[in-house]
Amino acid sequence: MLLTVSSLLSERKSSKFDVFEALLETIEKNKVKLQEGDILVISTKYISNSQGRIVNVKNIKISKKGIEVSKKFQIKPEIAEIILRESDKIFGGVAGFVITSADNIMAPNAGIDKSNVKKDRVVLYPNNPFLIAEQIRRKVFLKFFIHIGVILVDSRLMPARVGTSGVAISCAGIEPVLDMRSMKDLEGNLLKVTFQAVIDNIATIANHKMGEGAESKPFAIVRDSGAQLTNRKISPSEMAISPDQCVYVRGLSKV
Repeated sequence: MLLTVSSLLSERKSSKFDVFEALLETIEKNKVKLQEGDILVISTKYISNSQGRIVNVKNIKISKKGIEVSKKFQIKPEIAEIILRESDKIFGGVAGFVITSADNIMAPNAGIDKSNVKKDRVVLYPNNPFLIAEQIRRKVFLKFFIHIGVILVDSRLMPARVGTSGVAISCAGIEPVLDMRSMKDLEGNLLKVTFQAVIDNIATIANHKMGEGAESKPFAIVRDSGAQLTNRKISPSEMAISPDQCVYVRGLSKV
């Protein structure tokens, strides 16, 4: 079977809204149907908009620590303060970018995004992304009596690469990682450390079709992906490792 990706054009929303209702409207307008085994990929920024996770930087009160971060990394004090509030840890950075971690997700500037919002506003990561993904999965089952996987996708810079690619912030109903240890390669050698990041691979494929500018395509349906669906609850720890275990962080910290 051939893997297909269908990105869905959706009406832009300007205030809090119900994502599932928006999904139903979008499916109807695009004249498509969800099918058993599909993977529904949704933009994290779309989820954040639905939750009202948009901040007017002019309303931010700046702390002493915020001023320090602002001066150290040459960013606006208001942005520095938001980064502090949204982060569990700051690793360092360069002019204009602070490398942070929140819930074991590493990102520049705590994932704050200035695109597709009005001037002086920024979009934050969504609250409870795993819960949101699970709720959407269950609502789809109750509405259509089909089993699907759900992935919330964001775009991310990769180390030493030009441009962004998709990364899964959360998922539901789909096994996030394929453990390939003990499998054999083409030469018959046993794989000892290989895990395939299934949901990140799907997220990147979908993100390519959804776009990152004015496309207004916050949903994508990935069909015949070959990914394994599941009814069990997915834990965030299955998708990410602590920065202390990351080869990039560990390697650079020892230089």
